[in-house]
Amino acid sequence: MFVYLHPALYIARPFFVQRQQNNMYAVVEISGQQYAVAPKQTVKVPLMDKNVGDTVEFTNILLASDNGNVSVGAPFIKGSVKATVVEHGKGEKVLVFHKKRRKGYQKLNGHRQLFTSITITDIKI
Repeated sequence: MFVYLHPALYIARPFFVQRQQNNMYAVVEISGQQYAVAPKQTVKVPLMDKNVGDTVEFTNILLASDNGNVSVGAPFIKGSVKATVVEHGKGEKVLVFHKKRRKGYQKLNGHRQLFTSITITDIKI
């Protein structure tokens, strides 16, 4: 038996956290992007103006789970997620190719996005 799923029904989950019954996790907004984080997890986020070793606190918690008790914010939950800055770096090169057909116009550009790697140390809800 073949079941067809329309491509619009697929759900992309770029930041997946293993969710177990005794696991704590939170969905946090960092620099306008949402990340699912858990304690002792390392996450690459857009470049932050912090030094290596600094502690960062995020208060925009959208969803949190503590031992299976899920709470959803409207829009945010009271609490904080603390993290430590591990390193700064550049991501992989992204190539951007422009072409206008039948005109002979071609242009190749590339750039590397700057990022900050942080390790989640504590989640308080």
